Amino acid sequence: MKKSIKAGLGAVLVLVLASVLFLFWPLFPRSVPPAENEQPVDVVMVGAGVMSTTLATYLQELQPDWKIEVFERLDGVALESSNGWNNAGTGHSGFAELNYTPELPDGSIETKRAVGIAEQFEVSRQFWTHQIGRSHMQNPQSFINPTPHMSFVWGDENIEYLRKRHQALIKHPLFYGMEYSEDQAKIKEWAPLMIEGRDPAQKVAATYMPLGTDVNYGAVTNQLMQGLQKSENFKLNLQNEVRALRQNDDKTWNVTVADLANNAKERTIKAKFVFVGAGGAALKLLQASGIPESKDYAGFPVGGQFLAIENPELTARHIVKAYGKASTGSPPMSVPHLDARNMDGKPVVLFGPFALYSTKFLKQGSWFDLFSSVTHENLEGMLRVGIHNLDLVKYLMQQATLTDADRQQVLQDYFPNAKREDWKLVTAGQRVQVIKRDPKEGAVLQFGTEIVSDKDGTIAALMGASPGASTAPHIMLNLMAKAFPQQMTDDGWKARLKQIVPSYGRKLNEDAALTNEIRGMTSTALNLPFVLVPPALAKAPAPTANGSTTAPAAAPQAAPAAPRQLNKEMQAL
Repeated sequence: MKKSIKAGLGAVLVLVLASVLFLFWPLFPRSVPPAENEQPVDVVMVGAGVMSTTLATYLQELQPDWKIEVFERLDGVALESSNGWNNAGTGHSGFAELNYTPELPDGSIETKRAVGIAEQFEVSRQFWTHQIGRSHMQNPQSFINPTPHMSFVWGDENIEYLRKRHQALIKHPLFYGMEYSEDQAKIKEWAPLMIEGRDPAQKVAATYMPLGTDVNYGAVTNQLMQGLQKSENFKLNLQNEVRALRQNDDKTWNVTVADLANNAKERTIKAKFVFVGAGGAALKLLQASGIPESKDYAGFPVGGQFLAIENPELTARHIVKAYGKASTGSPPMSVPHLDARNMDGKPVVLFGPFALYSTKFLKQGSWFDLFSSVTHENLEGMLRVGIHNLDLVKYLMQQATLTDADRQQVLQDYFPNAKREDWKLVTAGQRVQVIKRDPKEGAVLQFGTEIVSDKDGTIAALMGASPGASTAPHIMLNLMAKAFPQQMTDDGWKARLKQIVPSYGRKLNEDAALTNEIRGMTSTALNLPFVLVPPALAKAPAPTANGSTTAPAAAPQAAPAAPRQLNKEMQAL
């Protein structure tokens, strides 16, 4: 008996000691050998996805004498979240995503976030237009294609919400041209597969924005990387995994890298600035850096699955991105959409997402990623977030029990005539939702992206998910403002930035003439539809304190005759 008690106490003691060591591991960082280069490189980037390539493209043009090195642990670029099959959505521009326009308690529609994302996507269009002009990107059809964006709902309450949303948004220049209909026949013209087989008596409503696009961010990343490699000051290191980060007394960083193609042989590079654009792995690398700011963060990984339809007879009849409304109590990531995509020239329709719980931070990551990110600094916050987000926990548990028959039933809400043989289940990439320490509310679960940097601006990481890749050029502008404030001045990079992003420092949504000028330019370069915004929308409505627009909106005025590249739906306006 005594031996059993002693054995039990010993096991408990070992477990407690192991837990303490596990939670306090950041206090005992691994050693970092001296750097092999006495003269530090200007910038080291971790990860060869769309974020790193976008930032590197900016810096190479703004400061061509800077030496930039990118380290990627896989054997190619854009193989994680930036890959077309791995990222959950494309072409985010606020046109169709209903979670960006919540209905407020007073019944008004908040438009602030949707307008903001639309502004940010216009920055992306300008950035890509500039890169095509300097031959750093090729044929625009290889990465961006016209794909109208739709919102689709049913039920009296949802229809009334969508009607008010449409009225609120069409006052804004960036949303001019959006149509609204409750007529099944009209909606069938836009998306026949969504109406065929549906009860004719069912009340439905939809908005249709012909200026929407589909973007392949894997193609964007690969083309930008090819452009970067034209410079002798740029170096891409594939199959090289960053294992450790340590700051030196002079504020430079020693970055230890393992060559996975050479028995994981390690070397250390000194750098003036480090950008961690490693997707879901950014949190662990941020923790490894030891900067105080990393203590305010944790991460919660969620995977995604989609139903992929590749039958040419079906993909030819669904050429829109149609977003629905998440069911009550479901998290924003659960918004269903029937999504026309172009995967390297092949049309595909994806439906989802269906959540897939995984402890990995990357699709090709480790099952221990989540556990190894837990520390004494963030454990309490993670538990608190779990308690206060039981709807998310419940949602993930429900998703884990879904069968193919369940998924088929959900698909038929949007594609009534769908058959089981029409689709296959595919696993997309991982997204890591940010858990952030808030001084007022404690730990909170954040949706969106977040830039985390140290007080000296010597290291920065991008964390979070949607809208992500769609707004990468805008996000990197914000990052440069944080990391390089001395260069982001009138005497520094600003003049050149205005050549890359002509609207830099201005808001398109506040100026119809500017909207027409910029969209006309990018539409021509990217072969996209274009519609002139009438002068009556010269000034966008001022949002209320909460960003809402409350007054009813008049129908859009007719567009001027013969606008450039206007498709049939816009001609009807």
